[in-house]
Amino acid sequence: MSNKKNEKKTSIAGQALIEGILMRGPRKTAIVCRKPGQEPVIKTEAAGTMSHGAWARLPVVRGVVSFWDSMKFGMRALTYSADFLEDGEAVPSGKFESWLEKKLGGERLEKALMGLALALGVALPVVLFILLPTLLAGLMGDSLPSILRNLAEGGLRIVIFLSFLWLTSRQKDVHRTYMFHGAEHKTIACYEAGKKLTVDNVRQCSRLHPRCGTSFLFMVMIVSILVFSLFSWGNPWVRMTIRLAMLPVVAGVSYEINRFAGRHDNWLTILLRKPGLALQRLTTAEPEDDMMEVAILAMNQVIPENEGEDEW
Repeated sequence: MSNKKNEKKTSIAGQALIEGILMRGPRKTAIVCRKPGQEPVIKTEAAGTMSHGAWARLPVVRGVVSFWDSMKFGMRALTYSADFLEDGEAVPSGKFESWLEKKLGGERLEKALMGLALALGVALPVVLFILLPTLLAGLMGDSLPSILRNLAEGGLRIVIFLSFLWLTSRQKDVHRTYMFHGAEHKTIACYEAGKKLTVDNVRQCSRLHPRCGTSFLFMVMIVSILVFSLFSWGNPWVRMTIRLAMLPVVAGVSYEINRFAGRHDNWLTILLRKPGLALQRLTTAEPEDDMMEVAILAMNQVIPENEGEDEW
């Protein structure tokens, strides 16, 4: 049973990796990965969610900063964690890779590839969930009133998003990552409940968490429908440009709504949380004990020394 006196809502957030977990606290970021049957490897960095200064904690602005940081640190951690896949046959480098390494050098090539991965990581969801629905809705022409085109665009956006989640949840390789996602959520829930971080205690906690990135992305879908409906330019290219320009506002507002829903418990916040929690049944799975051990290790690295510094 949780200790009500010790219950809290933490700003510590995480991300599932390939055979590992990323955790970000106020002062530190930690990556813990482990090859099956081997000891875990811990990597920490003195860069937390409070590293940007007071300006980055302003309402709406903090949502944009949080989104960018999650992409930057997340893509870097995913690239790092890929080395923890089970060893297979070595794949020889092609002529193009050899040429790049010769021209740039190993370290510069790694940084270049990291930059490319980050760019693709940002571009893919923007193209898939923002620009593609806008382009498809624009093909309807001017035969429909502006409000109906905007509603059609919003409907397409949600359908593409839900289809993407469903398809990825059916992939065997991705399912294991979703198990680590479940371990991350359960560990954070255990910490928030004031329980000691042990595998037995973590196992008893829910794998569904109101402040998950899945819930945030769904909120982005809903807020984008409301915000984008204010603009009625018919040209699809102009519409896409406006969508891109408004994306930081959408991300910031979505973050504030998600934050409000995660900090309070009433009928409204319960209603706001329900869709995101339902979607997490697709993006999380019950973890194995060794996955929970990895999540606990990562969590322990980023819990702040000063009590209350991670309060949400």
